[in-house]
Amino acid sequence: MPLVNVKDMMEKARKGHYAVGAFNINNLEWTKSILQTAEELKAPVILGVSEGANKYMTGYKVVADMVKAMIETLNITVPVALHLDHGTYEGAQKALAAGYSSVMFDGSHYSIEENVEKTKEIVALAKKMHATVEAEVGSIGGEEDGVTGRGEVADPNQCKMIADLGIDMLAAGIGNIHGQYPANWQGLDFETLAEIKKVCGDMPLVLHGGTGIPEHMIKKAISLGVCKINVNTECQLAFASATRAYIEAGKDREKKGFDPRKLLAPGAEAIKQTVREKMEMFGCIGKAE
Repeated sequence: MPLVNVKDMMEKARKGHYAVGAFNINNLEWTKSILQTAEELKAPVILGVSEGANKYMTGYKVVADMVKAMIETLNITVPVALHLDHGTYEGAQKALAAGYSSVMFDGSHYSIEENVEKTKEIVALAKKMHATVEAEVGSIGGEEDGVTGRGEVADPNQCKMIADLGIDMLAAGIGNIHGQYPANWQGLDFETLAEIKKVCGDMPLVLHGGTGIPEHMIKKAISLGVCKINVNTECQLAFASATRAYIEAGKDREKKGFDPRKLLAPGAEAIKQTVREKMEMFGCIGKAE
């Protein structure tokens, strides 16, 4: 199946009261693990790629070509979107040119006026390429590719302003953060989320920082219009833990245990387990059938 944009995914998720998982990829193993799990569970999936990960994997075209080839070779039949995560104005244009089916333009650090103007331009370009656009209001807390946010709470009126620009998804800060949540985290601001849902209507909402948010909060966020949930750190932690256990057990010194295909296998399996758990929590298993 060729890459799809997220429009149909989001509409089905909104009507079905579940969320589609957006899992960041960092290399071939990440991509393969996520695709195979989505196919096994018959779940639609979004592969997110940060600008830093694009650079690490040597460029947008390399990433797009790898994903497309893997979908074909592994005979992946579920809907798969390739999505630029927290893209800059320039990065979003490069991703679209390389064949990404969806982009996030993160203009949250601009003034609302400049955010509006740049979002309009990205939306117009994406529509020509049959791609979808996610925009952000209110900086998400934590760190993403060196950009640090404090978990701002978005202004519902600004959310409405951005939502009316023709975007397909809206990421609104409601106290969520990237990375691991601190012990003193105050939780998600559901009053603001409900107000955003009220003013933005059927606009699919996006929850960034899905790692570590308790299940009851995830379920409530979905009930208030969240249709896409991003996960990255949790997969990284699972991969690191499984790889550490393999090395500390001395497995890399047994026969050819140092072979990268063997060395990385436990981490790849840990990613699969993490994706399974998240897809179950989000309610998207079987939704591709």
